[in-house]
Amino acid sequence: MEGTSNDRVAWTQMVAAAASYAACYELTRHFSFSHWILPTGLRLACALLVPRRFWPALIIGETLPVLENAALCIPRFGIVWGLLASTPLIAPCMLLVAWIRRYAGIYRDSGEINMPMILFATAGAAVITAVFTEAALLAALASAPGRWPEIDPVAYFFAYLLGAYLGALTLTPTILALRERFARNEHVSWSIVWASPLARELVFAALPVLLVLTLGALSSDGHMQQGLRLAMAIPVVVITARHGWRGAAVAGMFASIAMASTSSTLMDPKMIQTQVVLALIVSTSLMAGVYVARRSTARDGVRVMNADADAL
Repeated sequence: MEGTSNDRVAWTQMVAAAASYAACYELTRHFSFSHWILPTGLRLACALLVPRRFWPALIIGETLPVLENAALCIPRFGIVWGLLASTPLIAPCMLLVAWIRRYAGIYRDSGEINMPMILFATAGAAVITAVFTEAALLAALASAPGRWPEIDPVAYFFAYLLGAYLGALTLTPTILALRERFARNEHVSWSIVWASPLARELVFAALPVLLVLTLGALSSDGHMQQGLRLAMAIPVVVITARHGWRGAAVAGMFASIAMASTSSTLMDPKMIQTQVVLALIVSTSLMAGVYVARRSTARDGVRVMNADADAL
């Protein structure tokens, strides 16, 4: 009996998958904070798209960096915290995705993306992240009673929940949109990308607007700063109306990054308020964007039929 088969993944592929995921995890964690948790989006996207035979590699890829971080901080936060903090949260996220996919897939039978399923998975992944992170926080507080009296565990739980949900909205829909784009074209070049109306509108319209709003928010405060932050949702709505859920995904990612870059204080109530609004608008835009994309596809089909009729 041969030692290898077509169904067995080579060790080199497993190592490459683990290393790639670990690098992406470290990158997303580096830019995250309590109410903007990007690793949740990375976990969910990988659980949705990566074949199950690679899941053990992804778990290993997350276990190594979280173990290292836990080992360094156990003397400060305690053993119980270390056990909770060293848990690779992609594992329960995978269980969630496996359970959801027993009843629904990423795409419907018509080929249309199943956005309610995506948003349900996003909410579930956010709950997983918030629960484990809150448990680790409570363990740290219990290890040294009175050391951090300013920390409100309830407020932090809801901040974690918001951060994980918005972090997932920032990455997962965009990764799904890019994967769909690459699946349609075997060879994706800069010329193909540049020919996309969505790409051009993002570069020449949405990004400049977000940049101006970001600079304005960084140089202002009070109601003016809040207004500029809230205005960052406008490009999301406009791009969604023109390009459907794919536009909502990418514009939502840029708006989320722009808003997060204006944060200078952790647990800032005003910042959290605007992030809640952005999360609601992006979620609504993703749902509405599916119908916009469906209408656009139908319109293109009618145009093709009319062109064929004229040719006859």
